[in-house]
Amino acid sequence: MRLVVSKGRVIDPVSRLDATLDILVEDGRIAAVGPELSASGATILDASGRVVVPGLIDMHVHLREPGFEHKETIESGTAAAASGGFTAVVAMANTSPVNDTAAVTEYVLRRSAEVGKATVFPVGAITKGLEGKCLSEIGELVNAGVVAVSDDGHPVENPLLMRRAMEYSTLFDVPIIEHCETPELHPGGSMHEGFWSTCLGLRGIPAASEEIAVRRNVALAELTGARLHVAHLSTRGALQAVREAKRKALPVTCEVTPHHLLLTDEAVRGYDTNTKMMPPLRSEEDRQALWEGLADGTVDAIATDHAPHHLDDKCVEYDKAAFGVVGLETAVPLCLDRLVDKKIISLSRLVELLSSNPARILRLPKGSLAVGADADITILDLERTSTVRPERFQSKGRNTPFAGWELRGGPVVTVVGGRIVWQAHDEAM
Repeated sequence: MRLVVSKGRVIDPVSRLDATLDILVEDGRIAAVGPELSASGATILDASGRVVVPGLIDMHVHLREPGFEHKETIESGTAAAASGGFTAVVAMANTSPVNDTAAVTEYVLRRSAEVGKATVFPVGAITKGLEGKCLSEIGELVNAGVVAVSDDGHPVENPLLMRRAMEYSTLFDVPIIEHCETPELHPGGSMHEGFWSTCLGLRGIPAASEEIAVRRNVALAELTGARLHVAHLSTRGALQAVREAKRKALPVTCEVTPHHLLLTDEAVRGYDTNTKMMPPLRSEEDRQALWEGLADGTVDAIATDHAPHHLDDKCVEYDKAAFGVVGLETAVPLCLDRLVDKKIISLSRLVELLSSNPARILRLPKGSLAVGADADITILDLERTSTVRPERFQSKGRNTPFAGWELRGGPVVTVVGGRIVWQAHDEAM
């Protein structure tokens, strides 16, 4: 199959490209990048006036399958990814059964090949059953196809167990993706501890809960030489710990979410359970710190932590509601409208955060439009307008705090392996 993406503004930070060019795709790979390309029998995709970037990668999603198909499936989750401009997603291990064996990893890979509209890269559990008691067979999981290990949703509380996990991870050259939390500090906590938790009468989760765990894990990464990736970082102090680790040239990276970049704990004042996530929405000071981290390079990636829930999990009292929000279909428009358009970061920097850096961290053969690379391509329209309408999501999850937001900019075409898997037909999201 041949495809020519013509006359688009091609931005590829890896290849240092930002120019109006054509891209020729043959047999699922980039065959040529240059002006006025053509090929016999090729499908022509006119990208005039649009931006062509390496396929976007969400390095933190919960696809729920196997076990929680009433919340999401690999089919619905990857359809949501494609309509959000993501050509690949990294699926966390908190399924049922937990992805702590080769059999579960193989199921996820087989199922995604059968029904997926985006490539799925599975993450294996650090500990068996996510129970934090004994290590999973990390080598077996890597051989089966996981790209990292994580107990996401649960911190590895035992420091000796985490040390051993890091030591084993170095043998197989995979990163540890850690949910950094100190649960003992906030039993029953449901939102950030501060002014608004006091006003609303909700138990708080202090910033120190995250910061203590990040500093411990950075120290263990220094001890073991392991690659540590801090998931959904949300506080100024945690960011500073990562910044210090980078200054020491430690193999430490981090991601932030769109909801932590764009919302604060004040959003909870209406008791909308769609504002409940872990870590919680933080203070304005923390949000400003994350913006600084985007600008100075401390933050490596933007990831959604896409966590779909059934309506019954959210239609309860705030303190009883499930933690988590969906993000695959809103992340790119939110980032374009509220970060790029407002000049918090450049468009090229956003591509780094959503494509080339996730590929680098996980060592995936993605994130570039160089000749020979996988033909994963996202086409953006910076002028496309949309309103966030959860009822139109491809995801089964409707739990978004951004319902009704009007946004400018978004994906219009998603290409995976040289195949068009999604194309916008109107301006509605």
